[in-house]
Amino acid sequence: MKSIPNFFKAILTAVVLVFSLSCSNDDNGDAVPLPTEQNIVEIALGTPELSALVSALQAADGDLVTLLQGDGPFTVLAPTNAAFVTFLAENGFNSLDDVPTDVLAEILLNHVISADITSGDLAASGAGYASTNASGAGDNNISIYFNTANGVRFNNVSAVTDGGADIDASNGTIHIVDAVIPIPSIVSHAAANADFSSLVVALGLADGNLIDVLSGDGPFTVLAPDNAAFEAFLDGTPIGNVNTEALSQILLNHVIGDAVNSSALVAAGAGYTNTSATGPGDNALSLYYNTSDGVQFNGISTVTSADIVGTNGIIHAVDTVIDIPTVVTFAAADPNFTTLVEALTTLTPGTDFVNILSRTEGSNADGINPDFTVFAPTNDAFEALDAIPGEVALTQVLLHHVVDEANLASSALNDGDNVATTLEGDDITVTVIGNPVIVTDGSGNEAGIIATDVQARNGVIHVLDAVLLPDTTN
Repeated sequence: MKSIPNFFKAILTAVVLVFSLSCSNDDNGDAVPLPTEQNIVEIALGTPELSALVSALQAADGDLVTLLQGDGPFTVLAPTNAAFVTFLAENGFNSLDDVPTDVLAEILLNHVISADITSGDLAASGAGYASTNASGAGDNNISIYFNTANGVRFNNVSAVTDGGADIDASNGTIHIVDAVIPIPSIVSHAAANADFSSLVVALGLADGNLIDVLSGDGPFTVLAPDNAAFEAFLDGTPIGNVNTEALSQILLNHVIGDAVNSSALVAAGAGYTNTSATGPGDNALSLYYNTSDGVQFNGISTVTSADIVGTNGIIHAVDTVIDIPTVVTFAAADPNFTTLVEALTTLTPGTDFVNILSRTEGSNADGINPDFTVFAPTNDAFEALDAIPGEVALTQVLLHHVVDEANLASSALNDGDNVATTLEGDDITVTVIGNPVIVTDGSGNEAGIIATDVQARNGVIHVLDAVLLPDTTN
């Protein structure tokens, strides 16, 4: 092997010497430590314009300093000192000491997202929602709306300052913002998102001070039609020309008096709930939901953005305005009634059952007037028949399940027997003896009511587990 030139031998010796000295210094503990990345709290402590935030974190309930020193990851929207000055003045506080510590904690947690989100991530999304660490309706985390169309804004009240984005910490990211972000109600959520501007206008125009109602304690679930949904519903009619009483009922038909998140809907699968709109007898209107293909309401309106959580409720954005339902609406929406719908349409073409059962006004020439009580057999009930009758007989069977000019809700039924005359002409008797309620007719047929009070604008549906057959001698 050739020998290494003396020049390279000298360099090699120097490198070995330096390495040896370094190891020796390490052994003696004299090595200079490498700099470590600071966590979110340490960065805030070292940033003069965040001194008010640090004081707030220290004053609030919940040991938020320790929380934000943890592993995370967190994204903190950090209000400046000037932002806190404005917040205190606008809310009548002289100093942070005047803010209740539990309230202060929730306000601060509304600026903390449990994920590491950069400005690039926000820009890529454009606009949308994230969950903060504040607690909202139904113990769900409060949502925050971001929009990057003009800078980066949160809930349309607070913007990332120039040079304030993407401050990297060991446990997340800080974005410095120019305003404290109030904890949103469902009304302020709707106002923050331009896609709900038509809804906000409608709420302001409708009877009943609906903005004040939905700013109340709740809890509410609001199915919020977007602007495109309102445009399709109005079909060129200016919203200011819509009757304000009717508009109020339409909007209230999108409001459920409870905090219902998408997980609860999916777990339930399908069924009925009540809205805040009212039908005959001041009974709450029903709303049918089905989660077999997305989350859909009354068979026409689908959730496009779920679980927008505020202090007093939850918003689910929907793609269609949900008009006030008739009994036909529910029959068409509920897959348990597909055979009934077929019987009312293709199997009985000589009678326009859909038109008749969609009526909302009285004084009709044929004498068949709402409100209707419909005893609706399920698919299984029809399946139990030996055969579905031909058109003439089937028409009489269907008329035998409808009572007109009576909205016989379960609350109107007394213990014992309640007799009503059907459109077919026979009497049926509803016997309240416990559960299930039994319906019988003059021919001795019997069916159990397995679901009650599906309330529509023009009547009520009770669901039967068997088909009633009329007295053929009539």
